[in-house]
Amino acid sequence: MTDLAKRIEGAQDPEIKTMTAWLSKWGASPTASSMPGMDHGSMGSGNGMMTAEEMAKLGQAAGAEFDRMWTEMMIKHHEGAIAMAKIHIEKGSNADSKKLAQDIITAQQAEITEMQGLLK
Repeated sequence: MTDLAKRIEGAQDPEIKTMTAWLSKWGASPTASSMPGMDHGSMGSGNGMMTAEEMAKLGQAAGAEFDRMWTEMMIKHHEGAIAMAKIHIEKGSNADSKKLAQDIITAQQAEITEMQGLLK
């Protein structure tokens, strides 16, 4: 689990830095993107964001229960990222950001498959 978490962090940190730099270059705020369909709130319950209640439950868990909860939440989070990346590929116009979206889909789908295997 620790290895998986480190790999996810290692993959997502550069993605976040790249997207934040793009937003800055484009004069947009990283917390209030105006791209249609890309805000977390518009995606309903499938947005991949954990609720405060879910995070509190995770904080109270330990051992195998924590590992299971973290994995289930990370799968949900990845599914939300994949959904947003697909919307961006469909509606976006920047070739570099669309390539990053496809890279995110590929990487996070592979991680979902790995996590589903760990849950078994």
